Amino acid sequence: MYLRNKNKPVKIAFYEITENWQEDYLRAKLFGHQLYFYGAAFSDTSLPNKDAEVISTFTNSPVTPKVLEHAKNLKLVTTRTTGFDHIDLAACAEKKITVSNVPFYGENTVAEFTFALLLALSRKVYPAIKRVREEGLFNYDNLRGFDLLGKTIGVVGTGHIGQCVLKIAKGFGLEILAYDPYPKDSLAKDLGFKYVSLDELLASSDIITLHVPYMPETHHLINKDNIRLCKKGSVLVNTARGGLVDTESLVWALQNNILAGAALDVLEEEGFIKDEAHLLGQGHPNEQQLKTVLADHELVYMDNVIITPHNAFNTIEAMKRILDTTVENIQAFAAGKPINIVKK
Repeated sequence: MYLRNKNKPVKIAFYEITENWQEDYLRAKLFGHQLYFYGAAFSDTSLPNKDAEVISTFTNSPVTPKVLEHAKNLKLVTTRTTGFDHIDLAACAEKKITVSNVPFYGENTVAEFTFALLLALSRKVYPAIKRVREEGLFNYDNLRGFDLLGKTIGVVGTGHIGQCVLKIAKGFGLEILAYDPYPKDSLAKDLGFKYVSLDELLASSDIITLHVPYMPETHHLINKDNIRLCKKGSVLVNTARGGLVDTESLVWALQNNILAGAALDVLEEEGFIKDEAHLLGQGHPNEQQLKTVLADHELVYMDNVIITPHNAFNTIEAMKRILDTTVENIQAFAAGKPINIVKK
């Protein structure tokens, strides 16, 4: 069921638009259409625009049967997130309403941040800045780092983000190993890397970087049994999910000089986060809890550990890609060629 007249302005309602630039950006991209912007979410008790033909939802706006019954002109729900658990797909299908999402928006963004953390760790950037700013000292005693050139990086997970990491690693002159339960042989051939077992990757890599989703199968992927296999003096980078690493085992490996350092944008204590876009919509769900945890967290006080607050995805370009994909979803649907469709 497509929009009935391609030449007629489409009524599009955007919800949870909380930054002023977003409205200006969308107005320019969808010039000529009838746009409505709401900073708040909608719900069964605060229903959305009943005349809208397209609703752009976000994390706190659940699309329920009651919402669909209210919005009788609705043809398309396009969520500005990768996840879509806030949308009743069965109810949408029953009313022949198309649902689309933003499947990818931050592959290079997270990959770049991975190397930002790695360089900060390898060249001791944070203690160097702290020395000058807080101690007023301008010397390089005990700030000797290590080159990336010629080192071996082990990339765990070769999905969209992992592939960007692989390409950047080539530019740094790193030797590359990878682990993935579903190896992509053509990718390995094109980029010149080798797939190995996780144990072999841990034992052979100077740098270990994690890029897999968190699920029951990947819980504590790095654990007390395999972390002892890590090459002595190697470093661990995690910009994926905190639950991939058993914190107690990580602390043990750092204290016993198995790992020389760690750079973490995520912590196990964060809990399960499905989609970084949720962080934009409602802040970190465990922020107060984490504040308490961090006060007593051994990792925070280790000189060879860098911790950042789940910020790898957060760039202006990534945020614009979310909006751009949403615009493309609307335009493609209006043209009768819907893209990024989510089905039950």
